[in-house]
Amino acid sequence: MTDSPVIFNQTDTIATITLNRPARLNALTHDLMVDLRDALDKAAHSADIRAVILTGAGRGFCAGQDLSERDPRKFETPFDLEAIQKELFHPVIQLITEMPKPVIAKVGGIASGAGSSIALAADIVVAGTSAKFAQSFSKVGLSVDAGGGWFLTHYAGAAKARAAMLLGETISGQEAERLGLIYRVVADSDLDETVDQIAQQLASTPRTAVQSIKRAAQAAQSAASLPEYLTQEAKLQGTAGNHPDYAEGILSFLEKRKANFD
Repeated sequence: MTDSPVIFNQTDTIATITLNRPARLNALTHDLMVDLRDALDKAAHSADIRAVILTGAGRGFCAGQDLSERDPRKFETPFDLEAIQKELFHPVIQLITEMPKPVIAKVGGIASGAGSSIALAADIVVAGTSAKFAQSFSKVGLSVDAGGGWFLTHYAGAAKARAAMLLGETISGQEAERLGLIYRVVADSDLDETVDQIAQQLASTPRTAVQSIKRAAQAAQSAASLPEYLTQEAKLQGTAGNHPDYAEGILSFLEKRKANFD
């Protein structure tokens, strides 16, 4: 396996982006975050890619920030974490959430701190039974980052999110599924096959439908009221209805044949 901290592979219309520091549980470094941003940007702008799988090499998804890179004994002044968030972490989260393609996080083992946030940013999160989502910021004197507070509050609810962040709790894959943090938890031995099947299904779904549904889901989370959401929903449906894939979907149903989408 390459020594690159991030591996980009493409099979047919599916891209797999792998965090590749298994000896460090794929802990995040400056170089890894730059490579991850570039890999996500490539996936987002490659016309022949229709679905993206995001995963980690070895026995963990991502242990969060590699603290050895932040050793205060090696630096005269503190790191500007606000600037680092804006430069490295926010672009990654925005690429995952805003690209017009579905992103599936395949999580085995630990997903801690910003690693948890990166996983939860995906459109669909499938975890193995070994998966653990940890919010350990308070244990090192930090607030949350990489969108973690937003994801936890919106998906698990404010009360659970506050407690998990303040107490530095670890949430099992089973509990994450129960709370609605993730889509599904499966046996570790079934994780690869399950994610591959989901990716194949999404890759064969009309692009406009995937893009519109992804945006509608985001609108449902951010809209201040039902009328505001309905306005956005109608616009997205109108765009999808004008695409040739809609006519092809109807014809394939009426003619009892497999659809030939763009």
